[in-house]
Amino acid sequence: MNPPAASSAASGPPPALAGAGNQISAPPAAEGKSDAAIIARGLTRRFGNVVAVDRVDLTVARAQVYGFLGPNGSGKSTTIRMLCGLLLPSAGDIEVLGYRIPEQAEALKRRIGYMTQKFSLYDDLTVIENLDFVAAVHELHRKQARQRIDELCTRYWLGDLRKQLAGTLSGGQKQRLALAAAVLHKPELLLLDEPTSAVDPQSRRDFWDSLFDLVDAGTTILVSTHYMDEAERCHRLAILDHGRLVADGSPQELKDALPGATLLIACAAPRRAQAALAGKDFVVAMAQIGEHLRVLTRANGDAQVQVSTVLKDVGIVATVEPAEPNLEDVFVAATNRTQREAAVESTR
Repeated sequence: MNPPAASSAASGPPPALAGAGNQISAPPAAEGKSDAAIIARGLTRRFGNVVAVDRVDLTVARAQVYGFLGPNGSGKSTTIRMLCGLLLPSAGDIEVLGYRIPEQAEALKRRIGYMTQKFSLYDDLTVIENLDFVAAVHELHRKQARQRIDELCTRYWLGDLRKQLAGTLSGGQKQRLALAAAVLHKPELLLLDEPTSAVDPQSRRDFWDSLFDLVDAGTTILVSTHYMDEAERCHRLAILDHGRLVADGSPQELKDALPGATLLIACAAPRRAQAALAGKDFVVAMAQIGEHLRVLTRANGDAQVQVSTVLKDVGIVATVEPAEPNLEDVFVAATNRTQREAAVESTR
Protein backbone atom coordinates (compact mmCIF):
# COMPACT_ATOMS: atom_id res chain seq x y z
CA MET A 1 0.00 0.00 0.00
CA ASN A 2 1.07 3.60 -0.50
CA PRO A 3 2.07 6.13 2.16
CA PRO A 4 0.07 9.28 2.86
CA ALA A 5 1.50 12.70 2.27
CA ALA A 6 3.43 14.90 4.68
CA SER A 7 5.18 18.59 4.04
CA SER A 8 9.79 21.15 2.55
CA ALA A 9 12.51 20.13 0.25
CA ALA A 10 14.08 20.78 -3.13
CA SER A 11 16.37 18.86 -5.38
CA GLY A 12 19.93 18.85 -4.07
CA PRO A 13 23.32 19.46 -5.62
CA PRO A 14 25.19 16.78 -7.57
CA PRO A 15 26.24 13.99 -5.25
CA ALA A 16 29.71 13.94 -3.73
CA LEU A 17 31.78 10.81 -3.73
CA ALA A 18 29.72 8.30 -1.76
CA GLY A 19 31.26 7.55 1.57
CA ALA A 20 33.60 10.54 1.38
CA GLY A 21 35.35 11.11 4.68
CA ASN A 22 34.82 7.52 5.76
CA GLN A 23 37.06 4.50 5.56
CA ILE A 24 35.34 2.82 2.65
CA SER A 25 34.25 4.49 -0.56
CA ALA A 26 33.55 3.56 -4.16
CA PRO A 27 32.82 5.42 -7.40
CA PRO A 28 29.51 7.29 -7.27
CA ALA A 29 26.40 6.02 -9.02
CA ALA A 30 25.58 7.25 -12.51
CA GLU A 31 24.50 10.89 -12.45
CA GLY A 32 21.67 12.78 -14.07
CA LYS A 33 18.00 13.13 -13.16
CA SER A 34 16.98 10.81 -16.00
CA ASP A 35 18.99 8.01 -14.41
CA ALA A 36 18.11 8.67 -10.77
CA ALA A 37 14.96 7.40 -9.08
CA ILE A 38 16.00 8.89 -5.72
CA ILE A 39 18.25 11.83 -4.89
CA ALA A 40 18.72 12.86 -1.25
CA ARG A 41 21.19 15.43 0.05
CA GLY A 42 21.99 16.12 3.69
CA LEU A 43 19.03 14.04 4.85
CA THR A 44 18.68 14.39 8.62
CA ARG A 45 16.09 13.37 11.19
CA ARG A 46 16.19 14.24 14.87
CA PHE A 47 13.95 12.94 17.63
CA GLY A 48 14.59 15.38 20.45
CA ASN A 49 18.30 15.18 21.19
CA VAL A 50 18.70 11.91 19.26
CA VAL A 51 19.97 12.16 15.67
CA ALA A 52 18.45 9.09 13.99
CA VAL A 53 19.64 10.00 10.47
CA ASP A 54 22.71 12.20 10.12
CA ARG A 55 23.34 14.13 6.86
CA VAL A 56 22.83 11.18 4.50
CA ASP A 57 23.45 11.65 0.75
CA LEU A 58 21.92 9.08 -1.61
CA THR A 59 21.61 8.61 -5.36
CA VAL A 60 19.62 5.57 -6.48
CA ALA A 61 19.64 4.76 -10.20
CA ARG A 62 16.53 3.46 -11.92
CA ALA A 63 15.80 -0.22 -12.54
CA GLN A 64 18.19 -1.62 -9.96
CA VAL A 65 18.13 -3.09 -6.46
CA TYR A 66 19.69 -0.63 -4.03
CA GLY A 67 20.29 -2.08 -0.58
CA PHE A 68 20.43 -0.57 2.89
CA LEU A 69 22.60 -2.70 5.17
CA GLY A 70 22.91 -1.92 8.85
CA PRO A 71 22.21 -3.09 12.39
CA ASN A 72 18.97 -2.37 14.21
CA GLY A 73 18.77 1.30 15.10
CA SER A 74 21.09 2.40 12.29
CA GLY A 75 18.48 4.63 10.64
CA LYS A 76 17.34 2.38 7.77
CA SER A 77 13.61 2.49 8.49
CA THR A 78 13.64 6.19 9.35
CA THR A 79 15.37 6.98 6.06
CA ILE A 80 12.88 4.93 4.04
CA ARG A 81 9.94 6.63 5.77
CA MET A 82 11.34 10.06 4.90
CA LEU A 83 11.97 9.07 1.27
CA CYS A 84 8.35 8.03 0.76
CA GLY A 85 6.87 11.03 2.57
CA LEU A 86 5.67 9.30 5.73
CA LEU A 87 8.06 11.22 7.99
CA LEU A 88 9.18 14.83 7.79
CA PRO A 89 12.96 15.33 7.64
CA SER A 90 14.56 17.71 10.11
CA ALA A 91 16.87 18.90 7.33
CA GLY A 92 17.92 18.00 3.81
CA ASP A 93 16.55 17.79 0.27
CA ILE A 94 14.72 14.81 -1.27
CA GLU A 95 13.63 14.14 -4.83
CA VAL A 96 11.89 10.86 -5.69
CA LEU A 97 10.84 10.08 -9.28
CA GLY A 98 11.14 13.80 -9.99
CA TYR A 99 8.85 14.83 -7.10
CA ARG A 100 10.01 17.05 -4.25
CA ILE A 101 9.43 15.31 -0.94
CA PRO A 102 7.64 15.94 1.34
CA GLU A 103 5.80 18.75 -0.54
CA GLN A 104 4.71 16.50 -3.41
CA ALA A 105 4.33 13.25 -1.47
CA GLU A 106 0.60 13.06 -2.31
CA ALA A 107 1.36 13.03 -6.04
CA LEU A 108 4.18 10.52 -5.56
CA LYS A 109 2.22 7.93 -3.60
CA ARG A 110 0.45 6.46 -6.64
CA ARG A 111 3.82 5.74 -8.26
CA ILE A 112 5.47 3.91 -5.36
CA GLY A 113 4.86 0.78 -3.34
CA TYR A 114 5.84 0.35 0.31
CA MET A 115 6.21 -2.93 2.19
CA THR A 116 6.82 -2.70 5.91
CA GLN A 117 8.82 -5.10 8.05
CA LYS A 118 5.69 -6.04 10.01
CA PHE A 119 2.83 -7.63 8.06
CA SER A 120 0.42 -4.72 7.61
CA LEU A 121 -2.56 -6.28 5.82
CA TYR A 122 -5.71 -7.49 7.57
CA ASP A 123 -5.46 -10.83 9.39
CA ASP A 124 -9.25 -11.25 9.46
CA LEU A 125 -9.63 -10.88 5.69
CA THR A 126 -8.86 -13.60 3.16
CA VAL A 127 -6.04 -13.29 0.66
CA ILE A 128 -8.41 -12.23 -2.12
CA GLU A 129 -10.30 -9.81 0.15
CA ASN A 130 -7.04 -8.09 1.10
CA LEU A 131 -6.04 -7.71 -2.54
CA ASP A 132 -9.53 -6.46 -3.48
CA PHE A 133 -9.25 -3.87 -0.71
CA VAL A 134 -5.85 -2.67 -1.92
CA ALA A 135 -7.16 -2.45 -5.49
CA ALA A 136 -10.05 -0.30 -4.24
CA VAL A 137 -7.62 1.98 -2.39
CA HIS A 138 -5.78 2.50 -5.67
CA GLU A 139 -9.12 3.06 -7.45
CA LEU A 140 -8.47 0.36 -10.04
CA HIS A 141 -11.45 -0.48 -12.26
CA ARG A 142 -13.07 -3.78 -11.32
CA LYS A 143 -12.08 -5.61 -14.52
CA GLN A 144 -8.54 -4.25 -14.41
CA ALA A 145 -8.25 -5.16 -10.73
CA ARG A 146 -9.50 -8.71 -11.28
CA GLN A 147 -7.00 -9.32 -14.11
CA ARG A 148 -4.13 -7.90 -12.07
CA ILE A 149 -5.04 -9.88 -8.95
CA ASP A 150 -5.30 -13.11 -10.94
CA GLU A 151 -1.90 -12.38 -12.48
CA LEU A 152 -0.28 -11.74 -9.07
CA CYS A 153 -1.87 -14.78 -7.43
CA THR A 154 -0.31 -16.92 -10.14
CA ARG A 155 3.08 -15.15 -10.03
CA TYR A 156 3.39 -15.35 -6.24
CA TRP A 157 1.87 -18.80 -5.70
CA LEU A 158 -1.24 -17.54 -3.95
CA GLY A 159 -3.82 -19.27 -6.16
CA ASP A 160 -4.62 -22.07 -3.70
CA LEU A 161 -4.70 -19.61 -0.80
CA ARG A 162 -7.26 -17.15 -2.16
CA LYS A 163 -9.93 -17.99 0.43
CA GLN A 164 -7.57 -18.45 3.36
CA LEU A 165 -7.53 -15.86 6.14
CA ALA A 166 -4.31 -13.82 5.97
CA GLY A 167 -3.75 -14.31 9.71
CA THR A 168 -3.41 -18.09 9.22
CA LEU A 169 -0.71 -17.87 6.53
CA SER A 170 2.90 -18.86 7.13
CA GLY A 171 5.63 -16.22 7.23
CA GLY A 172 6.64 -16.86 3.64
CA GLN A 173 3.03 -16.80 2.43
CA LYS A 174 2.37 -13.49 4.21
CA GLN A 175 5.48 -12.11 2.60
CA ARG A 176 4.26 -13.08 -0.88
CA LEU A 177 0.84 -11.58 -0.17
CA ALA A 178 2.39 -8.32 1.08
CA LEU A 179 4.56 -8.11 -2.05
CA ALA A 180 1.55 -8.71 -4.29
CA ALA A 181 -0.31 -5.90 -2.51
CA ALA A 182 2.68 -3.55 -2.78
CA VAL A 183 3.02 -4.02 -6.57
CA LEU A 184 -0.66 -4.37 -7.44
CA HIS A 185 -0.80 -0.88 -8.99
CA LYS A 186 2.49 -1.42 -10.90
CA PRO A 187 4.64 1.13 -9.06
CA GLU A 188 7.82 2.54 -10.59
CA LEU A 189 9.57 2.44 -7.22
CA LEU A 190 9.25 -0.19 -4.51
CA LEU A 191 10.50 0.46 -0.96
CA LEU A 192 10.94 -2.63 1.20
CA ASP A 193 11.78 -2.37 4.90
CA GLU A 194 13.49 -5.60 6.01
CA PRO A 195 10.87 -7.69 4.18
CA THR A 196 12.54 -11.07 4.84
CA SER A 197 13.30 -10.75 8.56
CA ALA A 198 10.88 -13.49 9.65
CA VAL A 199 10.99 -16.07 6.86
CA ASP A 200 13.00 -19.19 6.09
CA PRO A 201 16.01 -19.26 3.73
CA GLN A 202 14.13 -20.83 0.81
CA SER A 203 11.34 -18.25 1.06
CA ARG A 204 13.97 -15.50 1.12
CA ARG A 205 15.57 -16.95 -1.98
CA ASP A 206 12.23 -17.09 -3.82
CA PHE A 207 11.40 -13.56 -2.71
CA TRP A 208 14.65 -12.19 -4.16
CA ASP A 209 14.02 -13.98 -7.45
CA SER A 210 10.70 -12.11 -7.55
CA LEU A 211 12.48 -8.80 -6.94
CA PHE A 212 14.79 -9.32 -9.91
CA ASP A 213 11.76 -10.11 -12.10
CA LEU A 214 10.40 -6.68 -11.12
CA VAL A 215 13.72 -4.99 -11.88
CA ASP A 216 13.82 -6.64 -15.30
CA ALA A 217 10.41 -5.05 -15.92
CA GLY A 218 11.81 -1.60 -15.05
CA THR A 219 10.96 -1.25 -11.34
CA THR A 220 13.46 0.41 -9.01
CA ILE A 221 13.78 -1.27 -5.63
CA LEU A 222 15.20 0.08 -2.39
CA VAL A 223 15.41 -2.68 0.22
CA SER A 224 16.78 -2.68 3.75
CA THR A 225 18.33 -5.81 5.22
CA HIS A 226 20.72 -7.09 7.85
CA TYR A 227 21.52 -10.29 5.94
CA MET A 228 24.92 -10.33 4.25
CA ASP A 229 23.81 -12.81 1.57
CA GLU A 230 20.99 -10.46 0.56
CA ALA A 231 23.35 -7.49 0.51
CA GLU A 232 25.57 -9.40 -1.92
CA ARG A 233 22.65 -9.61 -4.35
CA CYS A 234 22.10 -5.84 -4.58
CA HIS A 235 23.35 -3.88 -7.58
CA ARG A 236 24.47 -1.15 -5.21
CA LEU A 237 24.65 -0.97 -1.44
CA ALA A 238 24.71 1.64 1.32
CA ILE A 239 25.87 0.77 4.82
CA LEU A 240 24.27 2.83 7.58
CA ASP A 241 25.50 2.97 11.15
CA HIS A 242 24.40 5.32 13.94
CA GLY A 243 22.41 7.25 11.34
CA ARG A 244 25.41 7.88 9.09
CA LEU A 245 26.19 6.59 5.61
CA VAL A 246 29.54 4.88 6.18
CA ALA A 247 29.94 3.09 2.82
CA ASP A 248 28.33 3.17 -0.60
CA GLY A 249 29.02 1.25 -3.80
CA SER A 250 28.47 -2.07 -5.50
CA PRO A 251 29.31 -5.08 -3.32
CA GLN A 252 32.46 -5.75 -5.34
CA GLU A 253 33.54 -2.09 -5.27
CA LEU A 254 33.19 -2.02 -1.49
CA LYS A 255 35.23 -5.18 -1.09
CA ASP A 256 37.91 -3.86 -3.44
CA ALA A 257 38.07 -0.59 -1.45
CA LEU A 258 38.44 -2.30 1.92
CA PRO A 259 41.49 -0.90 3.74
CA GLY A 260 43.88 -3.28 5.47
CA ALA A 261 44.01 -7.01 4.91
CA THR A 262 41.83 -10.02 5.64
CA LEU A 263 43.76 -13.01 6.95
CA LEU A 264 42.85 -16.61 7.66
CA ILE A 265 44.71 -18.39 10.45
CA ALA A 266 44.87 -22.17 10.61
CA CYS A 267 46.10 -23.61 13.89
CA ALA A 268 45.27 -26.22 16.52
CA ALA A 269 44.08 -23.61 19.04
CA PRO A 270 42.13 -20.81 17.32
CA ARG A 271 40.76 -19.55 20.65
CA ARG A 272 44.30 -19.14 22.01
CA ALA A 273 45.29 -17.34 18.83
CA GLN A 274 42.31 -15.01 19.20
CA ALA A 275 43.26 -14.24 22.80
CA ALA A 276 46.86 -13.50 21.78
CA LEU A 277 45.77 -11.05 19.08
CA ALA A 278 43.07 -9.35 21.14
CA GLY A 279 43.84 -5.69 21.80
CA LYS A 280 46.57 -5.37 19.16
CA ASP A 281 46.28 -1.99 17.45
CA PHE A 282 46.60 -3.50 13.97
CA VAL A 283 43.60 -5.83 14.51
CA VAL A 284 40.13 -4.50 13.64
CA ALA A 285 38.08 -7.63 14.33
CA MET A 286 38.28 -11.41 14.59
CA ALA A 287 35.84 -14.27 14.13
CA GLN A 288 36.30 -18.02 14.44
CA ILE A 289 35.11 -19.92 11.37
CA GLY A 290 35.16 -23.61 12.26
CA GLU A 291 38.81 -24.50 12.90
CA HIS A 292 40.08 -21.23 11.42
CA LEU A 293 40.36 -17.70 12.75
CA ARG A 294 39.44 -14.88 10.37
CA VAL A 295 41.25 -11.61 11.16
CA LEU A 296 40.53 -8.18 9.73
CA THR A 297 43.51 -5.83 10.05
CA ARG A 298 44.25 -2.14 9.56
CA ALA A 299 46.24 -0.71 6.67
CA ASN A 300 49.44 -0.05 8.62
CA GLY A 301 52.39 -2.30 7.90
CA ASP A 302 52.62 -5.92 6.83
CA ALA A 303 49.67 -7.45 8.68
CA GLN A 304 50.59 -11.02 7.74
CA VAL A 305 54.05 -10.61 9.32
CA GLN A 306 52.64 -8.82 12.36
CA VAL A 307 50.09 -11.55 13.06
CA SER A 308 52.61 -14.34 12.49
CA THR A 309 55.08 -12.69 14.87
CA VAL A 310 52.55 -12.35 17.69
CA LEU A 311 51.50 -15.98 17.40
CA LYS A 312 55.10 -17.21 17.24
CA ASP A 313 56.01 -15.19 20.35
CA VAL A 314 53.35 -17.01 22.40
CA GLY A 315 54.27 -20.42 21.05
CA ILE A 316 51.37 -20.95 18.66
CA VAL A 317 52.21 -22.82 15.47
CA ALA A 318 49.97 -21.42 12.76
CA THR A 319 49.60 -20.81 9.05
CA VAL A 320 48.59 -17.25 8.21
CA GLU A 321 47.30 -16.70 4.68
CA PRO A 322 45.55 -13.80 2.91
CA ALA A 323 41.80 -14.29 2.38
CA GLU A 324 39.37 -12.73 -0.04
CA PRO A 325 37.41 -9.98 1.75
CA ASN A 326 33.66 -10.35 2.01
CA LEU A 327 30.82 -7.96 2.80
CA GLU A 328 30.95 -8.86 6.47
CA ASP A 329 34.55 -7.58 6.52
CA VAL A 330 33.38 -4.36 4.82
CA PHE A 331 30.54 -3.97 7.31
CA VAL A 332 32.79 -4.54 10.34
CA ALA A 333 35.44 -2.12 9.06
CA ALA A 334 32.90 0.61 8.29
CA THR A 335 30.93 0.34 11.53
CA ASN A 336 34.06 -0.09 13.64
CA ARG A 337 35.21 3.35 12.53
CA THR A 338 31.84 4.86 13.44
CA GLN A 339 32.02 3.35 16.91
CA ARG A 340 35.54 4.73 17.44
CA GLU A 341 34.44 8.20 16.33
CA ALA A 342 31.41 8.07 18.64
CA ALA A 343 33.66 7.07 21.55
CA VAL A 344 35.99 10.01 20.85
CA GLU A 345 33.09 12.46 20.61
CA SER A 346 31.64 11.23 23.92
CA THR A 347 34.88 12.16 25.73
CA ARG A 348 34.87 15.74 24.47
